[in-house]
Amino acid sequence: MSVKIYFEEYGSPTVLVQAEETVGEPGAGEVRIVNRAISVNPVDWKVVAGYLKDFVPLQLPAVPGNETAGVVDAVGSGVDGFAVGDEVIWSGFTGGYRAQANVPASSLIAKPAAVDFEQAASLPVAAGTAYSAVHQVGVREGDTVLVHAAAGGVGTATVQIAKALGARVIGTASPANHDYLRSIGAEPVTYGDGLVDAVKALGTISASIDNVGGAASVAATVALLPDLSRAVTAVADEHAAAAGIAAVAASEDRLAAVVKLAEQGVVRFEIQDRFPLAEAAKAFELSLTGHVRGKIILVP
Repeated sequence: MSVKIYFEEYGSPTVLVQAEETVGEPGAGEVRIVNRAISVNPVDWKVVAGYLKDFVPLQLPAVPGNETAGVVDAVGSGVDGFAVGDEVIWSGFTGGYRAQANVPASSLIAKPAAVDFEQAASLPVAAGTAYSAVHQVGVREGDTVLVHAAAGGVGTATVQIAKALGARVIGTASPANHDYLRSIGAEPVTYGDGLVDAVKALGTISASIDNVGGAASVAATVALLPDLSRAVTAVADEHAAAAGIAAVAASEDRLAAVVKLAEQGVVRFEIQDRFPLAEAAKAFELSLTGHVRGKIILVP
């Protein structure tokens, strides 16, 4: 028997339920994986809360979770490129909060031996979004990039990728995360009142990547960046739309690219906390604070 976390109705983390399930043999074109690490993202609790139901309706009950890393333990007919024992990364929209799962082989990518399961499970969403954003605004050597919410999962990868491209990075975070930002190569500034003046004191920015959204970060970007064609947001809200700031568009090569960057040691996440899969609701509560440094991992 395997274990899953699911929800039968939209709501707070308390609607999450644990259940046992039997995972049969994989069908044609499928691979069965045993998950070793499951990454928690803000979109997971947003899905459970129903914030996205008008855009992506789900048939309930549903299993949240959109990225895992594990080991192949069975292969269905018609599958080439994967074998029992292979270490893999899975990404999708929902279905990740499971100890075992049958998934389309097309949703998998090989995990390099040099990248551990926790790091691998964190790559598709956070690093994939960061990679897409950095390349969308054309970050290059000599740029000074402002990264809003630089200490979170997407922010961490944004800083690391931009630095690898030769950019100078200024990152917003709470004072408690300033030393962390310095450790990954960013110059920290505190978000909130005084942000615009603090950034101006460090110089002129040439690009902005917003990982938090909202009126304050959009206003700061508008005040600091003369050319808003070099601004993107990972949180497409009414404030960004009104300012003409584009949403991040997913790059087709993002997953293969960030797996390679992780293998090279360019992208690496701090894991703030780990929870057993059965305690997914506690992981949601931590994510809901909005002050996660790096990533949260569920351990099946």
